[in-house]
Amino acid sequence: MILVRDVFRLKFGSAREAVTMWKEGIEIGRRAGMGGPVRLLTDITGPYYTLVFESSYENLGAFEHAARTTMSASEWRKWYQRFVPLAESGYRELFTIVE
Repeated sequence: MILVRDVFRLKFGSAREAVTMWKEGIEIGRRAGMGGPVRLLTDITGPYYTLVFESSYENLGAFEHAARTTMSASEWRKWYQRFVPLAESGYRELFTIVE
């Protein structure tokens, strides 16, 4: 199993709006073929205004397929363009789930 964490540093004061948008984005992603379990996390400690979108896949191939399918959907691309102004930066982490 593969765990994917997309970590976003949000602009100051935009967390509430970003969470609302990501809830919408998750539904759009599911319609576009994202599949798999997902979670949305926000910071308690550490850098303020951090939002994490966490998803898991059977293997890297399944992640690549889901990412390609989702990111090529026009509804996803339109949604993502609305989200981008809320973020200052971001990065992706991939992990192998051991246990």
